[in-house]
Amino acid sequence: MKTAIRNATLVAAVLGSAGMATASSIPGMRGHDHTGITVPDMKQAVDFFTEVVGCKKAMSFGPFADDKGTFMQDVLGVDPKAVIEQITMVRCGTGSNIELFKYTAPDQKDLTPRNSDIGGFHIAFYVDDVAAAKAYLDAKGVKTRMGPIPLSEGPAAGQTILYFQAPWGLQLEAISYPNGMAYEKGAETVLWSPKNPEK
Repeated sequence: MKTAIRNATLVAAVLGSAGMATASSIPGMRGHDHTGITVPDMKQAVDFFTEVVGCKKAMSFGPFADDKGTFMQDVLGVDPKAVIEQITMVRCGTGSNIELFKYTAPDQKDLTPRNSDIGGFHIAFYVDDVAAAKAYLDAKGVKTRMGPIPLSEGPAAGQTILYFQAPWGLQLEAISYPNGMAYEKGAETVLWSPKNPEK
């Protein structure tokens, strides 16, 4: 019974909840709830997101495993003997949440994708001042890339960006566009922004 409840909790965590439906969308889709990331060290990841980035820890739960069946494979597409040691959810400002996973699995690979790799990704945080963000990250010993880079041409004109990395190699970005971006003038769809979350 305990395993069934734990597995049902995992399904709810992975699949999220339903809401209002619109035409040409997943029924009930309301928006981006969270991004899940598998990390090599949960304490390191939680410390980075809370003590450096400024997110707040909301909850932790787990472990999840099925040593007799194929539940993990059936739900998550992982090796049937994979174990989620812990899941921790963090909330980052007025943006969506980040779900951190600490897995072990017989076939686990340790690959950190670059932005150019298929399946590569990054997480961007809206900040008020990218130069101030860079100075702060540099002072914390966080690896930053070239920047801040202000964009003055094209549809993204008005934004300033800076890429940086978590200690284990996760790609992140600081972005700001205090006066909006060029594409917004006359745009039918305007991107959601944590600086104006009500829009």
